Amino acid sequence: RAFPQRSRPSTPRRCKLNLRRKTEIHEVEEKKNNHISELMRNHEKAFSEIKSYYNDITLKNLALVSLLKEQMEEMKKRENHLEKEKADVLLQNKQLKEPLQQAQEQLSELQKKLARYDKDKEALTNTKAHLKVTQKELKDLQWEHEVLVQRFSRVQAERDELYQKFTKAINEVQQKAGFKNLLLECKLKGLLGVLEKKEVELSEVFTASSLDLGALSLVSHKLE
Repeated sequence: RAFPQRSRPSTPRRCKLNLRRKTEIHEVEEKKNNHISELMRNHEKAFSEIKSYYNDITLKNLALVSLLKEQMEEMKKRENHLEKEKADVLLQNKQLKEPLQQAQEQLSELQKKLARYDKDKEALTNTKAHLKVTQKELKDLQWEHEVLVQRFSRVQAERDELYQKFTKAINEVQQKAGFKNLLLECKLKGLLGVLEKKEVELSEVFTASSLDLGALSLVSHKLE
């Protein structure tokens, strides 16, 4: 079966269609080119910004590295200085250790001497106090001895006087045997009684004096 053929558009119409199609194609290409250009500009801008950002970071990092390097050098110098100071201190400690030990030993010895001094001082104080008491006792005993010596001398003189009177009375009795014998005998008895009393008193004084001399000797020995 035969189909009827379609009629072709006329030439002016076809030219118009071609022109329209070309115009549309051109517009699409122009839009595409503009879009590509804009993308490229944006890309270049972003790349420039990223490049600038990384350049800044690089510069900052370089500055930081330089600063850290300086700090490291400074710390190294300080460490060397501290090591030198440490060595000096260790040397000084070593040099001072022996004198310090000697000083500590001297201090210990001085403390012992001070303790002995305090002990001796206390003993000396006690001895002085005891000496003071003993000196007073000696003074009292010396005074008592002097009193007893004087008393002994007095009693001894009285005894001698009585002996003289007794001897005189005996002589009188012998010479005057025939006169007043009774009176003379009574007188003689009285003198004998007084003489015996004086002898007893003299003996007591002598005994007291002997005891006093013993006490005096004891006190003197204590003082020595």
